[in-house]
Amino acid sequence: MIPVARPAIGQEEISAVTEVLKSGMLASGERVAEFETKFADLCGSNHAVAVNNGTAALHAALLAAGIGPGDEVIVPAFTFVATASAVAMCGARPVFADVDEMTFNIDPAQVAEKITQKTRAVIGVHLFGQPCDIEALQEICEQKSVKFIEDAAQAQGAMYKNGRVGSFGHLACFSFYATKNMITGEGGMVTTNDKGYNQRLRLLINHGQSEKYLHTILGYNYRMTDIAAALGLVQLRKLEKFNLRRRKNAEFYNANLSARGLSIPFVGPSRNHVYHQYVVRLREEFPLNRQAFMDYLKGKGIGTAIHYPIPLHRQPLFSPFEDPDPCPVASALAGSVMSIPVHPLLDQKELGYICDTINRVT
Repeated sequence: MIPVARPAIGQEEISAVTEVLKSGMLASGERVAEFETKFADLCGSNHAVAVNNGTAALHAALLAAGIGPGDEVIVPAFTFVATASAVAMCGARPVFADVDEMTFNIDPAQVAEKITQKTRAVIGVHLFGQPCDIEALQEICEQKSVKFIEDAAQAQGAMYKNGRVGSFGHLACFSFYATKNMITGEGGMVTTNDKGYNQRLRLLINHGQSEKYLHTILGYNYRMTDIAAALGLVQLRKLEKFNLRRRKNAEFYNANLSARGLSIPFVGPSRNHVYHQYVVRLREEFPLNRQAFMDYLKGKGIGTAIHYPIPLHRQPLFSPFEDPDPCPVASALAGSVMSIPVHPLLDQKELGYICDTINRVT
């Protein structure tokens, strides 16, 4: 079976983690501090704060921005649940905006329509590794005096115009989950150019502790371990190579997939896509329905996945925040997209086999 995702772990990662285990310093220490510095350098941001997962990064970033009960935060209706659940964790209301039919990212026009006097932030997700329309969202947020937060959980190393994602928002959030472009197993990072946010984040992720056993605000145990950071440091050195491989795999698909009714990813202007997922869309003229197609590929030894089968505005979790807007594009995408393997461990023979197998569908 060719899996839809496969972590790229080698002897360097194993040795780095073993060294930490032998050192006896397993919690947050020097490796975490080094990882923060080097990740901030990658993004071109002034500060980076390491945490134990991507959801913690979102929650801490929202709290640092002052989001709380009575506030509204605009999020895309088509993305992973954590983007919106982190808003609810703050006691705030997620407001769902529809997405662009071509890029699948949040539609700035929808954002502009959704802003109210209660809006305190907009979260722009760089979905599947493609930056959202950052400039348009920044302009809206500036005009309305609300915070712009990047959810870059799937886009480590991606670029928008001449800058890296993670350097544009008031705060930006990353995940290093085991399927991401670079991994720590579980883990995350918040980047910011603001010294005040950096200081508040460090309180929030460490029990609100300003000095040992002095707790000045309500905080959480969101710290990253040196074990995870050691793995992250090695992966960070390989990120450009991993992303280049993903882009080349995507380019191969773009050039060789020809099945009737199958749409390949569209990349917006001035955006460098890093293909956390390669997501195709099945149009009405495609010969099989989605489940039958996935079953067909499984029978041929090709793994697939659906990202995501239920749009956020239809999730039972968010029924108390139900929005009368049906978000039709998000709903249509949820019923028609699927992901095929694009990870950097694919070889040319596997890529050719995947394309040939898909193109034979009639």
